[in-house]
Amino acid sequence: MSIDLSCRIPATPGEAWQYFASPGAFLRLSPPFMPLRPVAEADSLRDGVAVLEPRTALPGPLGVRFGPRWRAQHDPAGFVEGERFVDRCVSQPYAAATGWVHTHTVTAGPDGNALLGDRVDARVPGRLLAPVFAYRYRQMAADLDSVARYGSQPLTVAVTGASGLVGTALTALLGIAGHRVIRLVRGDARGPDERHWDTSEPAADLLEGVDVLVHLAGAPIAGRFTDRHLALVRDSRVGPTRRLAELVAARDGATTLVSASAIGYYGADRGDEHLVEDSDPGTGPVADIVADWERDCEPARLAGARVVTVRTGIVLSGAGGMLPPLAAITRTGLGGRLGSGQQWMSWISLDDLTDIYLRAIVDPALSGPVNATAPEPVTNSEFTRVLGSVLRRPTVVPVPGWAPALVLGGRGSDELALADQRILPRALTDASHSFRLPDLGTALAHELGAEELPAAL
Repeated sequence: MSIDLSCRIPATPGEAWQYFASPGAFLRLSPPFMPLRPVAEADSLRDGVAVLEPRTALPGPLGVRFGPRWRAQHDPAGFVEGERFVDRCVSQPYAAATGWVHTHTVTAGPDGNALLGDRVDARVPGRLLAPVFAYRYRQMAADLDSVARYGSQPLTVAVTGASGLVGTALTALLGIAGHRVIRLVRGDARGPDERHWDTSEPAADLLEGVDVLVHLAGAPIAGRFTDRHLALVRDSRVGPTRRLAELVAARDGATTLVSASAIGYYGADRGDEHLVEDSDPGTGPVADIVADWERDCEPARLAGARVVTVRTGIVLSGAGGMLPPLAAITRTGLGGRLGSGQQWMSWISLDDLTDIYLRAIVDPALSGPVNATAPEPVTNSEFTRVLGSVLRRPTVVPVPGWAPALVLGGRGSDELALADQRILPRALTDASHSFRLPDLGTALAHELGAEELPAAL
């Protein structure tokens, strides 16, 4: 069985080929809804080896590998610089079961734009592959648009939390954009693109040669809200952030600080109030932690460095976070609104979030707090309805409001599962920011493999 697909995208053939050859392309083009997750990308389109492994997208200890790795060997016999590369599955049991051979081509369409071609010869039903390529074509076109929109001279960007959900996606996009990424790691550094970061006493030269520091690291906020859990969340942010900000301050404006933050800043129960960046902070344990977290950036700001704090909403990704378990429940037909369903959910697609970070990194006009949420927040009832529509499942079984407390505790349920926050990204709209996926249905379809194959974009 084989499929032969093509799609024209608004980029030149040279730009499309350069994308394929860039570090990060393999990860950016790997659909989050597929069980095979990228582990290592090929170092050459001619003869490199890419590696994936089957892994669940569930959170915490449930996100585990559950089978042997898939190794894709690039075949030099099929390679033509700027036009074609071929990969073959060479690992068992996949090679014997599928006979997988994938030929990628880049040619010029009638209008001069890039025509992407994909021929797969394999014992795999075509209907299973169609969503994969629908995702890949849209992802590549949107990535190239973002890189062109927020282009700049190549920068050196240091990133904490680079192995997390957001950090993994962002570092890949930075590779596509031509920036050098230095991962700040708590273990031993491996190679020139990693540096050891002691969170309690970072080295004075940690940021030497760094143009922008992106600070993403912190213990997950989700969990049962015990005093111990909240202390872990606080201690992983408040303190380490200040010490990094002091290093930025010592750089005399040579380094920009882009720090993660959260919409928890506004408190958990704001009802129908429209919340923008200069709205009053809220109350509660999460709001207090986030306010102190942002306050830790002050040494850099007072020293004259550009500082951006990215107040992130509910991140939607098929690769992790809250969406995979919600989608799994909905696919059983047992999905439904949570509690009254009237609480506001301020969401953002993972790709839009990475675009926001990319802009924060390169745009000297962007500073201060930035609400990283889609322009149209929705109620929980509306979110549930749209998710059911995308997955073609009913969502008529309501979840009682007390149920999340069984997992999160009473405080955690109120602060997370039942949070009511209507956030608007005013700083971004005032800056004429373009969102890739501003519509919830489109965002969910992209993340969950429910898109139609396009012939042109």
